[in-house]
Amino acid sequence: MDQATLDRQYSPSSRVPSLAAYLTLYERRSEAARRDHPVRAGLRYGPHPAELLDYFPGRQDPGPGRGRPPLLVFVHGGNWQALGRAESAFPAPPLLRAGAAVAVVEYGLAPGTGLNAMAGMVRRAVGRLLDRAEELGFAPDRLYLCGTSAGAQLAAMALLPGPYEEPDGGPDVSGRIAGAVLLSGMYDLEPVRLSYVNEALRLDEAAARRNSPLHRLPERLPPVVMARGGNETEEYVRQHERMVAALRGRAEVAEVVAERRDHFDLPGDLGVRGTELGDTVLGLLGLGPERGGTNG
Repeated sequence: MDQATLDRQYSPSSRVPSLAAYLTLYERRSEAARRDHPVRAGLRYGPHPAELLDYFPGRQDPGPGRGRPPLLVFVHGGNWQALGRAESAFPAPPLLRAGAAVAVVEYGLAPGTGLNAMAGMVRRAVGRLLDRAEELGFAPDRLYLCGTSAGAQLAAMALLPGPYEEPDGGPDVSGRIAGAVLLSGMYDLEPVRLSYVNEALRLDEAAARRNSPLHRLPERLPPVVMARGGNETEEYVRQHERMVAALRGRAEVAEVVAERRDHFDLPGDLGVRGTELGDTVLGLLGLGPERGGTNG
């Protein structure tokens, strides 16, 4: 495809009437989440100024065999260049109502922060949360990692075992993640490198390969929910389908294609009962119906 077509394919906002409207909605709903629910805001998990997270405690379940709640760790999107904690707490309320705890991770953004460092930050956030599980009140064997768009790539990188080539690669947390939810992600970064997105990322061919989880999957992985909206560009659909195919035989995979959702409103279904994504994720967390979708 020519450059203009490639750039459009990696611009998911080309499929929606107004990106600004979604960003405003994210911010407004995130403000409401912090207003209406207890939150420990701005917990530091590393030395970089952006290494902060917001932790929403889940309810303790006194029922037999339950005890501490699971934790869903949410990694926002934004083409690795935008958004943060302030706009990314909007998925928390339905998950909290279902009985989960939620952590919303902030990380450094391009061009000031490289992709290797971002991936290390997400791993460091997971490791720090697990280290503080008893204090924070969630079950350490029930930590689930969720990322959307660019955040899905970073979350997928955290599933890969170390060692890492870079000194800022963070701890190896791959064996401590109970499951993952990957929404509308990019898992092979070579076409991303050739698009306008690379003006900020500055990836060379080797760095794109190194940060492409599609090419680095281990033999076994925890359960994974793979989801995308029905209204995505063809390249996002292709990336999703290739990752689903690569995961089969390595993990229990639940695939969700939410036909009435697009790249930006899909994360709003996280934890929402009665939606395919919400029910599938709650099933993964042990808080709702059995996992749906296509398993392999």
